[in-house]
Amino acid sequence: MISSLLASLPSPGSGSLNIGPLELRAYGLMIALGVLIAAWLFGRRMATIGIGGPEDASAILIWAVPAGVLGARLYHVATEWERFSDSPGDILKVWKGGLGIPGGLLLGVVVAVAIARRRGLAIAPMLWAAAPAVPLAQAVGRWGNWFNQELFGRPTDLPWGLEIDAAKALSAGYEPGTLFHPTFLYESLWNLALCVVLVILGRRMMARFPLRLFAVYAIGYGIGRFWIEGLRVDPTKEGGGLRLNQWMAIVLVIGGIAYLVYCRVRPTSDESGPTHDEVPSAT
Repeated sequence: MISSLLASLPSPGSGSLNIGPLELRAYGLMIALGVLIAAWLFGRRMATIGIGGPEDASAILIWAVPAGVLGARLYHVATEWERFSDSPGDILKVWKGGLGIPGGLLLGVVVAVAIARRRGLAIAPMLWAAAPAVPLAQAVGRWGNWFNQELFGRPTDLPWGLEIDAAKALSAGYEPGTLFHPTFLYESLWNLALCVVLVILGRRMMARFPLRLFAVYAIGYGIGRFWIEGLRVDPTKEGGGLRLNQWMAIVLVIGGIAYLVYCRVRPTSDESGPTHDEVPSAT
């Protein structure tokens, strides 16, 4: 029995969770759970360095999270328009999957910065506090893809190969019973590890270079997304031998590195954080 359990990773039989008469879409539930856990970490880190607290974190997230979801959906629709052109009503069916992380990051961060400015919060320390919270939310949210049996990778004979329904395997062009790379799991674990790394690095960078931590997040996420995206078999736009999201990952990595190099060559006063003596041990 143990050997059979280790032979593959099963998928849920349904994309919904039933609690009595209440039916919850697992995809949305995982995203919401990720946001709640990230909000806790974000608020705790803000309070630890004395630039705000849970109330400020909630005020930022109440606008930034919907903006991020909107940006992620718009990115997905824009890059997969042929799937929606004949049925625009499907654009609203977010629970069926289809959120593009690059669009969510862009709009979510822009709105978070705008709200922080309105509340008089220092932007660089705020983004320092948010840096590990973002991949933590992504790590949890990715499990929604497991419930939807979507965005899996190439066939594999590894012990953790992912089982999917016969109909989904056939629609992807593979025989029923084929096992696939669980790319949702790879990205979830990568983002969780990235969160831990950012927390550790953040303790060293807060005193003088808080904004650089978000650049490190962009580099780390971009590297992970590049290789994981290369495993996926779902149809998407391609160019130059790479998938669209691989190109976006390259942009994130180059942008993060360019910012770090620029700060190294030309230090900026925009990265205003507490002095070294003022920085407590932040989570």
